[in-house]
Amino acid sequence: MDEDYVEAVLALVEQVPPGRVTTYGAIARLVGTAGPRQVGQVMALHGDAVPWWRVVHADGRPATCHDGTALKHLRAEGVPLTASGRVDVTPAR
Repeated sequence: MDEDYVEAVLALVEQVPPGRVTTYGAIARLVGTAGPRQVGQVMALHGDAVPWWRVVHADGRPATCHDGTALKHLRAEGVPLTASGRVDVTPAR
């Protein structure tokens, strides 16, 4: 994977403030190349150094990596969640 692409994705994720989220698709649109799956691949391979839990699926599902700890991080930051444990994406952006 292109190093510049990886750095662009990680730089955008670092800008997501506590208590807020973005989606894989939104990151992909901002970077301007590739799509949400490639953003997910970057996060899976290189995302440990950034707040990876703040990047969610378009339907609000949090990442399932890291033994499912994304939901714990999101709750601790006060991210609005639905009863099913998904992020309420619109107010959380």
